[in-house]
Amino acid sequence: MGATAAKQYKMLPDTVRERRRQRRVSFYRRCKEYRLLLIMMIPAILFFIIFSYIPMYGVTLAFKDFKITEGILGSPWAGLKYFRQVFSDPYFYKTIRNTIVISLYKLLFGFPAPIVFALLINELVGHRYKRIVQTVSYLPHFMSWVVVGGIFSSLLSLDGPVNSFLAATGMDKIMFMGNKSVFRGVLVATDIWKGFGWGSILYLAAIAGVDQEMYEASRIDGANKFQNAWYITIPSILPVICINLILSLSGILNAGFDQIFNMYSAVVYEVADIIDTYVYRLGLANMQYSLSTAVGLFKSVVGLIFILAVNSIIRRLGGRENSLW
Repeated sequence: MGATAAKQYKMLPDTVRERRRQRRVSFYRRCKEYRLLLIMMIPAILFFIIFSYIPMYGVTLAFKDFKITEGILGSPWAGLKYFRQVFSDPYFYKTIRNTIVISLYKLLFGFPAPIVFALLINELVGHRYKRIVQTVSYLPHFMSWVVVGGIFSSLLSLDGPVNSFLAATGMDKIMFMGNKSVFRGVLVATDIWKGFGWGSILYLAAIAGVDQEMYEASRIDGANKFQNAWYITIPSILPVICINLILSLSGILNAGFDQIFNMYSAVVYEVADIIDTYVYRLGLANMQYSLSTAVGLFKSVVGLIFILAVNSIIRRLGGRENSLW
């Protein structure tokens, strides 16, 4: 410490200096106690620094007339030119609307699915059967959207088994992958199918931590399984549900690039083209790097605003224990 800081430190009362010394000793003691855990954190910290924080410098492309030959530093400054260009494009607002609509559909129907599935799994008595059901429900999560898109494109094609069944029952065939009024439903259904099993793991872990004595007391009072779930299980895991809801709402502009890119076609662009696919075409297909970066930066800022707002609302309504911070 410098001479001025040392002088100021000596002028502090003995009790203040002692408390500061104890905090430093306590901090070093905790670091020593948890040194193995801290060492295990180093790869994760390096991962985020290399792949998340260092690339943040690339957002400066949104404010420059990027030229590949001159690089990011050498490209001339453009200010808000590309933001004005984006906000004056009517098609951009259509992609925002599609993104929000698809995300809200997935949130409305997909968010409760793993919670309900976890509650049902928790009520199963046979441990072997429970493990089999859980394993089967987890499998779709490990399949890439390239594979899932191919599977459902075959299943839902005009000559596929679904349309063959409809035709056999006397119903008209449906062009699921090319029908604007149906395609969003296909997106929501396939997203739920792929993710509800894996998403239930967190809720099952939270349910495992619920005090079993409460269930025993409720059974003595004559409560059935539905009442146990409604009045004991759900309130007990409510903090986990709220945190997941905050994270889900913060990604309201992430409608699922991998899924949509592998399943949509030009026929359904009007209802399925989202911000991510729009950015993909601008950046990689049309090589408009500055414009696509501006769109991506706008999306990130909106996501940050959403997570701050939703966290604040849940903290006010449900208390600090139900919020992220």
